[in-house]
Amino acid sequence: MKPSLNFGTLFGTLLLAAILPTAAQAQHASTRVQTHGCHLPGVEDALRCLKLPVPLDPARPGQTIGLHVTIAPALREGARPDPLFVLAGGPGEAGSEVLPILNTAMRRVRPTRDIVFIDQRGTGLSGKLECESGLDEDSSLSDDQVDAALVRCIQASKAPFAAYTTANAARDIEQVRRALGYGKINLWGGSYGTRLGQAYARAYPGNVRTLILDAVAAPDQVIPAGGRDSQAALDKLFGQCDADPACRKAYPGLRAEFDGLVAKVGKGLTISLPDPRTARQVDVKMTGARLLGTVHGMLYSPADARRLPFLVHSAAQGRWQPFVARRNLGADSTPEGSSATLLYLAVICAEDMPRFTPALIASDDAPLTRDFARRLPGLCRAMKVPAVTLPAPTTIEAPVLLLSGALDPVTAPHRAASAARTMTHAQLLSAPNVGHGVSQLGCAPRLLRAFLDHPERKVDGGCLNEIPAPTFQLGSAGPQP
Repeated sequence: MKPSLNFGTLFGTLLLAAILPTAAQAQHASTRVQTHGCHLPGVEDALRCLKLPVPLDPARPGQTIGLHVTIAPALREGARPDPLFVLAGGPGEAGSEVLPILNTAMRRVRPTRDIVFIDQRGTGLSGKLECESGLDEDSSLSDDQVDAALVRCIQASKAPFAAYTTANAARDIEQVRRALGYGKINLWGGSYGTRLGQAYARAYPGNVRTLILDAVAAPDQVIPAGGRDSQAALDKLFGQCDADPACRKAYPGLRAEFDGLVAKVGKGLTISLPDPRTARQVDVKMTGARLLGTVHGMLYSPADARRLPFLVHSAAQGRWQPFVARRNLGADSTPEGSSATLLYLAVICAEDMPRFTPALIASDDAPLTRDFARRLPGLCRAMKVPAVTLPAPTTIEAPVLLLSGALDPVTAPHRAASAARTMTHAQLLSAPNVGHGVSQLGCAPRLLRAFLDHPERKVDGGCLNEIPAPTFQLGSAGPQP
């Protein structure tokens, strides 16, 4: 599951060592751990950092892994004793890579609560499991060549991939809670972080005050099986263009143009064009993975998705430069800010692939995810992780706020409804003009604070309807004003 919040480079600079207790920790002085002041990209003010050793494999004590934890102390005196733990998406995204949400989604929460970001084992500064940078960005490679390089990377790694499960990551959260001396905690999870949050709530129910789940993964959801939801999001985008007079006039044959591109790429397509980054003439192999992966990724954000008709139409006319330039946005991110590919595979191959049955593959078949579904089994065979049997979900008694974007191609609102069936006190809110991730937009930050302060009260999410739909891009100058 692609992460919903992608931010740039992260490099931790440790400053003077000190014990910096928060108001919440002062009540648990006997369990304080030593923290360090740190400045991290994306946040201007000083934070606190901790490297906490946790068992690599709880079944085999002895070997440990250093877990990076970032604490943003509450801004006001007399802060509430229950912090908010942030669980990033992916799997593969690190908590330290989403720190900028302190100034967006968490801007109403931070005044009164500590906010704790954990780099999940195998991500970010917690022993990131990654291959060499640029592996999938070399446009001269075929999809099979990219996979072969990935397999070599997997085989060269000495990491015990079987230890990087969601259950072990949930145990790590408990180790952090205890080390920092907190009592009950609140959890915010985004995308895959919602799976991890639910796993923690079921493993340690007595330690959870509330959960906020944004872009909700249901317990029965198989992450690679997202064909129907992604196709529904694409169909909805095409329908919105057709209903918009200006978009319909600019791109009257949009669906046919897209289908034509898919068919052309399926037969093999090499494009000669000036590289959008260097202006040098290059040959680009436009593979199914590159075309459909870019389209799928753009659907996460409605603002990005509404540029898609222009890119499709331009490519159909033989002008591939805008599409290639958009695809290069991902390639231009730095290795430190990219998702941990091997951690992603460790989780998905152990927990999802055993449930990705031939019957499910057939029923979920759709163009946007078909190529990924074809390639994943070979990569999982190289990972050699044992299958993890996920237990039947027990009931979560803590209050839960579930947020969904109606345009989400990965965790559509019906996923949240499915998750809520195993929750006693669940509130579901949906934003009609939003994609993958709601918490940063419109009135959502205020709703998070209202729920955390009074989880027993009903949250009025009507203001989410006021988040406007972005305009379509009708030409090279960009979206309409």
